[in-house]
Amino acid sequence: MFEQLGLIGCGLMGGSFALALKRAGLVRRVVGYSKSPSTTERARQLGVIDIEAPSALLAVSGADLVLLAVPVAAIESTLKAIRHLIDPNMLIMDVGSSKRDVVDAARRVLKQDVGVFVPCHPIAGREVSGVDNADAGLYGGRQIILTPIDRTLTTKLDKARALWQALGCEVIEMSPEAHDAAFAAVSHLPHLVAFALMNSITGQADGQSYLSMAGPGFRDFSRIAASDPQMWRDVLIANREEIGRQVEHFHRALEELQHLIATGQTDELERLINRASHARANWRVSPSAR
Repeated sequence: MFEQLGLIGCGLMGGSFALALKRAGLVRRVVGYSKSPSTTERARQLGVIDIEAPSALLAVSGADLVLLAVPVAAIESTLKAIRHLIDPNMLIMDVGSSKRDVVDAARRVLKQDVGVFVPCHPIAGREVSGVDNADAGLYGGRQIILTPIDRTLTTKLDKARALWQALGCEVIEMSPEAHDAAFAAVSHLPHLVAFALMNSITGQADGQSYLSMAGPGFRDFSRIAASDPQMWRDVLIANREEIGRQVEHFHRALEELQHLIATGQTDELERLINRASHARANWRVSPSAR
């Protein structure tokens, strides 16, 4: 049981975390702050938070648990805003989709206090954002990636692991570097491709007409293109090196298919399609990643 959650960022991810803690009986009080006062007020009206804080610093005053649910590009400035009230009894976590940049920011700002910070990435979310879409069940049954560093305190890591497990999550630990390499391939590149696909179609003169004839396959493939622009702008910039490597892999694979189509190499084309089809058919998704 935590006495007080200091929630910085009362949108979908932060709001869902607060609601999940409340439903599980793991927190007595939630004090929240968002950059937009109307968001903070709405969070209180919805029962996501109990008290509105006028600043990030005051949101963490008296807290023993702090969640930074802000865009990854805002992590460093947020840590700077709260560092004067950070104490050894706190557990501080984030929910960012990239981790090396977050860890680097924490090292720079927190210095000797960085041990209380446990970087986290819940594999959960929706294409909609905002506190009105907050859901106490958002994290239940999902994977949560913890990326501790050498200075992360074992007591804080254990506490973070136990907390996410209490919310029904499957907890996985890996280094920030391994995390960013993996998610560049399976998350960041797919979003980039979806954005590019939508722009390539809508940028054509008859694009809207083409979209009017799209079926379920296109809908499923392009779903993630509706994701939050600011969040994904920050993630793509933050993990640009690993994403660049994945773009090169993808570009080579696409060029190979394009060449086989252009030269009419039906057997080779079928072989590559079959390889992809077989890999997808035999891919076993972890239940918590669905």
